[in-house]
This record gives sequence, C-alpha cells and structure tokens, in this order.
Amino acid sequence: MKRFWNEVSLDEGGGVLLDGRTARTPGRARLALPTAALAEVIAEEWRGVAETLDPRLMPLTGLANAAIDRIAPDPAPFVKDIARYAESDLTCYRAETPAELVARQKAAWNPLLDWARRRYDVHFETTAGVMHVDQPEATLARISDAVATYDPFALAALQTIVGATGTIVGTLALAEGVIDPDALWRAAQIDEDWQIEKWGDDELATRAREAKRADFDAATRFLAALTRR
Repeated sequence: MKRFWNEVSLDEGGGVLLDGRTARTPGRARLALPTAALAEVIAEEWRGVAETLDPRLMPLTGLANAAIDRIAPDPAPFVKDIARYAESDLTCYRAETPAELVARQKAAWNPLLDWARRRYDVHFETTAGVMHVDQPEATLARISDAVATYDPFALAALQTIVGATGTIVGTLALAEGVIDPDALWRAAQIDEDWQIEKWGDDELATRAREAKRADFDAATRFLAALTRR
C-alpha cells in the first residue's frame, strides 16, 4: 500500500491519527495503545514509512494489531500457548558433557529457576539430555495463572519472546524486570553459541538467528514501552 498520509499524531486516548483520521487495524478496529510510551513508538513507525507501507518494517504495529484483533477477543488460547512452554522449558534440559558447557548452562539457568521457585512457589524438574521430563501439575497451573494476569498487549509480546527463547521462566523474569533482554538472549543461545564455537556457523543459520533476534528485539521494545506510563 502506498503512503497516503503526511502527518502522524496521537489523540487523547492513545489512538494513532493519520492526517487527523483514526488509523485502523486489519480488523478495522481503532489502533489505540494503552500507554503514551507505546503509542509514541508506534507513531514513530508510521512516521518512518517511506513511499510504500511494508508491514515487515513495522513490527511493533504488528504486535499491537495482534493484541487488538486476535488476542483481546479471547485471550485464553494465547495464555495456554504461552504457558505450555513450562512443560519443556529450555532451562530444564541440560548437557551431560562437556564440563564447560554444563557450567555455562548452570551459571545462566539456575538463577532463573531459583527465581521462579521463589516467585511462584513452584518446582521444576531438570534432566540431562533431551528426553522429556514431566513437570508437576502444580507448577504448570501456577505458571498458567501467572501468564493469565497479563493483558492482551503484554501477551502479544510474551508470545514472541517465549517463542524466540524457549523459556517461559526467562520470559516472565524479563517481564518482571529480573533480567534484561540482552542477558535473556545470551542465556537462550548458550547451546547454539557452543555449537558455533566448536563447528562454525553457516549462512542460513545466521540469517535465521538474525531474524529471530529481530523479532525478539521488537517484542522486548514493545513490552518495555507498554510498562512505561
């Protein structure tokens, strides 16, 4: 779609205006944001559009559209999708060898699990290897309850973050300010970084990793703006 507006502004309710007219989501709902900070960063995406609107260059707008059109009408499926990562959280699957990799995982992942145990009164079973280990039902229920406390805008960001990292524990820690985005990304990439150090990388893997990081960065920016008033 060609750019058809000159000026981007915001109304008093956090809605994006294009030449004074209300911007709409793909579902034709009003594009309105719950915080001034989030409204401003999304307005900046619209201001940055050149001659042609490319949704791939507007990831925060995409997250807002998802929150409004897809999640808000029925959050339950999205809560379930996010919370299911507790069944196979990245931090629960450890290497048996070599010792250096085991130590890296322990240093990055144990503090996250310790925080989750204190914060939610849960216990996570860990295992060495890739064979599935069942988690206590109480743990799964409490993590699901924790995810359900977030509004549709936060859920849009959390869904992307947990998909990029594979850890609901780390995602919730990020949402609560316990870990910063760069630290969480490094923690989630320990296994992949190890493989790259030992065997090198290839172009396709690098491009896939960069795309995942871009999605992660957009979601963490969205979440940060959402929590600023």
